[in-house]
Amino acid sequence: MNQLRKLYNWVLHWADTKYGMPALFFLAFAESSFFPIPPDVLLIALALGHKSKAFRFALICSIGSIAGGVTGYCIGHFAWWSGEGVYSALALFFFDHVPGFSDAVFQKIQTQYDLNNIFIVFTAGFTPIPYKIITITAGAFNINFPMFLIASSISRTARFFLVSFLIWKFGEPITDFIDRYFNLLTIIFTILLIGGFLAMKLFI
Repeated sequence: MNQLRKLYNWVLHWADTKYGMPALFFLAFAESSFFPIPPDVLLIALALGHKSKAFRFALICSIGSIAGGVTGYCIGHFAWWSGEGVYSALALFFFDHVPGFSDAVFQKIQTQYDLNNIFIVFTAGFTPIPYKIITITAGAFNINFPMFLIASSISRTARFFLVSFLIWKFGEPITDFIDRYFNLLTIIFTILLIGGFLAMKLFI
């Protein structure tokens, strides 16, 4: 936990440097495939420091995250298996060293894909579910790539622009609210949105 806190502080320190914007892009990119700290941390710090650029930061964060998601998909699709149902050395490395990855989690997500298909990509992109696990498993299980890209683009962009909007509109007082309730609100919003999609399929 102490190491994770040091990593968290390291991420935050980029907000006080002239490299904050490129750091945000690379953080968003890396978090979509292997890095444990979400880019929201740096996005909030940068937006608070430069409210007039809040939406520019959100755009950079979104592009980096989507590009990282495509990279994660490619890792899963091209490098996850060494044979039929046999994990590659890279997959075993992820299981051993990347937080959140395990064989049990991997198999559980496959079941979720069977039940919910592309909705799980949208849900992970907008909520606190570790996005990197979803991007890699999507590639490993050959989820339709155009649908994956659409779901990733909508959900990641919506998430980061929502954070930036809250900072732009309310400034520093909203940060405590984001820390306490943002994850819960994104989960509720996603449930409602997916419920709406399912209702449309039933009645239209």
